[in-house]
Amino acid sequence: MYFTHVEHLMGWRDHEIKCYSTQFIDEHGAFSADKLDNFIKQGELGECGRSYAVVAIMGPQSSGKSTLLNHLFHTNFREMDADDGRHTTRGIWIARCVGIEPHTIVIDLEGTDGSERGEDDTAFEKQSALFSLAMSDIVLINIWCHDIGREHASNKPLLRTVFMAMLRIFGPRKTTLMFVIRDKTKTSDEKLESNLKKDIQRIWDCIPKPEAHKHTPLSDVFNIQVVVLVSYEEKEEQFRQQVVSLREKFFQSIAPGGLAGDRQVVVPASDFSFSAQHIWEVIKANKDLDLPAHKVMVATIRCQEIAKETYSSFVANEDWLELEDAIQSHRVQGFANEDSEAVQSHLVPGYGDTLISLLYKCLSWLYKCLSSYDDATFHYETSVRLEERNQLEQKLVQLVQPAYQLLLEHLRSVTLKNFKTALNHALNTGQGFAMAARDCTKKFTRLFDEQYAFIKQASWDSANIRVRFSHDIGSHVTDVRIAKLSELTTQYKVKLKEALYGRVGAFLKGDRGDVWPAIREYYNCETQKVASDVSFALSSFEMDEDDKADMISELMNYASGQVELKTKEVAREVLYIMKDRFTSIFNHDNDLRPRSWTVEDDIQAITRTAQTFSLKVLSVLAAIGLDEDTDTSIIYDTLVHTLLDEPRNTTIPNDSLASSSWEQKGWFYGGGGEVLEEG
Repeated sequence: MYFTHVEHLMGWRDHEIKCYSTQFIDEHGAFSADKLDNFIKQGELGECGRSYAVVAIMGPQSSGKSTLLNHLFHTNFREMDADDGRHTTRGIWIARCVGIEPHTIVIDLEGTDGSERGEDDTAFEKQSALFSLAMSDIVLINIWCHDIGREHASNKPLLRTVFMAMLRIFGPRKTTLMFVIRDKTKTSDEKLESNLKKDIQRIWDCIPKPEAHKHTPLSDVFNIQVVVLVSYEEKEEQFRQQVVSLREKFFQSIAPGGLAGDRQVVVPASDFSFSAQHIWEVIKANKDLDLPAHKVMVATIRCQEIAKETYSSFVANEDWLELEDAIQSHRVQGFANEDSEAVQSHLVPGYGDTLISLLYKCLSWLYKCLSSYDDATFHYETSVRLEERNQLEQKLVQLVQPAYQLLLEHLRSVTLKNFKTALNHALNTGQGFAMAARDCTKKFTRLFDEQYAFIKQASWDSANIRVRFSHDIGSHVTDVRIAKLSELTTQYKVKLKEALYGRVGAFLKGDRGDVWPAIREYYNCETQKVASDVSFALSSFEMDEDDKADMISELMNYASGQVELKTKEVAREVLYIMKDRFTSIFNHDNDLRPRSWTVEDDIQAITRTAQTFSLKVLSVLAAIGLDEDTDTSIIYDTLVHTLLDEPRNTTIPNDSLASSSWEQKGWFYGGGGEVLEEG
């Protein structure tokens, strides 16, 4: 046997690799999936992904197709034997090409124009031709040199059928048609190639085409190549040399520039059997063959199966089962302890650490599952595998995300609780409110962001937790601020009441002649002191000046209100105070000693003096004179001239005792006015 240098290099591998020739479609068109699956397993095709090539051969019966394949690819298809009679391949066979990289398989079709089937039974050969076209990257068309130009012998009718079918399935697929001319004659190779290509072009030009492809050139659908071989029987050694040269073309056939370098529709090797069976069923059912749709169908079914297996793998993982139990346990605790602050705020002891550990284990497993899915579906249609991946990821996320949300909620609750504690401690140790609130807010917001970033999943919606935390911080600061300001206001109101209430009463019940000026002086001193203290205390709140003024104004109004309340309280006792003052003056002399009555005492004058002092008390309680512009002496003059029958002052109106006239003068009367109106 003659070997070239290339055959010597590859021969050592040929002894190790078997071709495993198998008939997987019999002469009746019955498809044997078991045989094809077994072939794929034995030939290790399923592990190749998309790195494999498919070659098919068709041609007239007894044209030496099997002989060519055996020499070209080192297969062991049964060949013609001159001593045993002519052998005909029946059905469709498949074998692994020995010593070819990448992994290449060859499909040997039953010959055309077979006498066994008869002239009218061409269905199987047309089905076989369509099948080879759908499954193969390269189709060898074996023809005799002397048949070129003949109608049937050169497979022209079959080519017309193939070309028209190709137009029906036209898409992003391109097939290499390699015409192998056997038993070369004296006609030059160039002439043979030129005549054959002209015949093929005429067939292409004459077949009916859909509107979308009326102007589609043949080169867009088929890559036409022509190879001429001498007679195997007459020039065996030369034939072998030519076949060895031809064999070299099939190495790296799917690489750019290779025989199938521009192919585009490739089914993953693991689905080759499934794809072949489906295509054969479509052809047998006389349906139009739609390769792109078939590719999508194969990808959809397989990607769905892989996604289902991946999902099942995830839910069976121990870490997920433990995490699921932790989530369920937490929910049960929360339902059984609805009034528990710890449970409601997710502050179950140790819950956060446990959840973080389990969650990250599950997230790691989730990403491993998705990565495993990506690896298993890498060779399938991109749009299909990505769509199924998105659905798988959504399903897995739906499982894990409740734990993720609980973890974020736990982080929010714990950080907020610690913030409240820290802010309260800072305020209790004397730090100013604004500074304490600012420092604590900054510290715990940064702490939350650090932990949030650590557990945050980029593709999951969790921004609302961050927003809620910021809102919670702001709301608590506002609530504490309001409470502290209210506490401060209450504190200074108590101080004002303690300072004013009793002392003002003492002034009102005393016998000083300048009661309201004395009260005003004391009032101003105390309120100014409080206003100064409040202003200093409010500086730690960094309040707006208008707000600060409003709060101080509120306290000043409260202070004047206390004076008013005390004045009204004392005024309700005015008759008793007046009587006591009258009795005291009437019964005591100027030295405040008990009076010793003599005949020389002017009882009428003493009585009038006592009455004037009594009316002095009434004039003080008749109106509140906190305003420095208020002159309460007119009340006293009115009382003296009106009630003691003194000569009437012409400036005093007749209705001067009416309280309404005091309001017109800008006075605010206490309670003595009621006594006057009754009197």
